Amino acid sequence: MRAMAMTQAGGPEVLALADLERPVRVNAEVLVKVVAAGVNPIDAKTRAGRGAFPGIAGFPVVLGNDFSGIVEEAPYESHPLQPGTEVYGMGMVPRMSGAYAEYLTVSALSVVKKPSTLSHVEAAGVPLAALTAWGMVVETAKAHEGQRMLIHAGAGGVGHFAVQFAAYFGAHVIATGSARNASWLQEMGAAEVLDYSAVRFDEVLDPVDAVIDLIGNLQDDTGSRSLRVLRPGGIIVNGPTGSWPTMAEEAATAGVRATGYRVVPDGSTLAIISRLLESGDVKVYVDQVFDLEDVASAHQVIEEGHTRGKLVLKVCEG
Repeated sequence: MRAMAMTQAGGPEVLALADLERPVRVNAEVLVKVVAAGVNPIDAKTRAGRGAFPGIAGFPVVLGNDFSGIVEEAPYESHPLQPGTEVYGMGMVPRMSGAYAEYLTVSALSVVKKPSTLSHVEAAGVPLAALTAWGMVVETAKAHEGQRMLIHAGAGGVGHFAVQFAAYFGAHVIATGSARNASWLQEMGAAEVLDYSAVRFDEVLDPVDAVIDLIGNLQDDTGSRSLRVLRPGGIIVNGPTGSWPTMAEEAATAGVRATGYRVVPDGSTLAIISRLLESGDVKVYVDQVFDLEDVASAHQVIEEGHTRGKLVLKVCEG
């Protein structure tokens, strides 16, 4: 099968076209023909030797956690996901071979039927980002009516889902973003948008109940400054791996709750998100689409950190 694989850590140039054996389905896995694959920051971190890189047991490695495609082989004859079924979901690279390839195998518990309202390209942009946002906003921060929630990097892949989920459950959403994304973020459900280049959020915000931190201290001590706007007992949920090593200590000193979050490839939760996508209550925004062979360019774009919504690879015709 055709795949974009890496044989060592490095820059985007280490991703190269390879002819690899098609993965073999075992036990309760499905074999999926990949039509489109999502590109996420964790892919670039892992490629560069961070992120999930320590879990790599050998090379070559195919990256790409989330995908949309067509079932080629089902776990057994009466399984709901039979060959020909359009599905989407996510696996966990490097425990599995990733979606930057024509085929992958994944646990049947991690995939669901693709929403009929979405193309494969749109669907591939959903799983990892939406499941991350759901876990942070709904499961951990408990978004609800009357809650004030600050969401950093609201226009990004995870961020634009976080804004929509928080607004859907009734929270008053304050998003940080660029001036060019302000009106778009309001369309996504943000009640307020703070232009990070024009104001310092910790100098203008009234206390909030929860912070969804998609930046950490990688830029301008965003995580540490967020503690200043949290009410006593409020919660900050940090997403990016390795972005704020001193979070727990700083939060304890400030008298607030703090936790990291790591996404779970849970098909049952993705099925709930599917219903919100089909009803139009939640939308996925795909910023750019790249051919599989141009994945290095996609990595360059995502490392610049200014993407609106998602980047997606077109792998095969669906």
